Amino acid sequence: MYKLLSKKEEEIATKIVDAAYCVHKELGPGLLEKIYEACFCHELSKRNLVYQRQVEVPIVYDGMMFDEGLRLDVLVENLIICELKAVDNINPVWEAQILSHLKLTGKRLGFLVNFNRKYIKDGIKRIII
Repeated sequence: MYKLLSKKEEEIATKIVDAAYCVHKELGPGLLEKIYEACFCHELSKRNLVYQRQVEVPIVYDGMMFDEGLRLDVLVENLIICELKAVDNINPVWEAQILSHLKLTGKRLGFLVNFNRKYIKDGIKRIII
């Protein structure tokens, strides 16, 4: 079992989900991932959240750092990882990817958001370690 998230993490998570809902309500499914990413980040800004897009994640192994091109789509408040998709079906490897990103960065909460769903509630997966 995992440790409960902090109040701050939960408040940010609520704003993240709200931002995703707003983008989906306005745009609906069927657009490119990069369009959703730009609009999602705009919504985060409107909620006074600080974010970074396309954050490189180095791998540290045996005392050495490797830059192997791992990237987070969006890192919110340096606490929560958001991986955005616009696909028909979620591949289980993407959940494993978020878990890996959480472990590599020392973060505890991530969201896998697929905007290509009729109802966005069916496209948001919350992942906690």
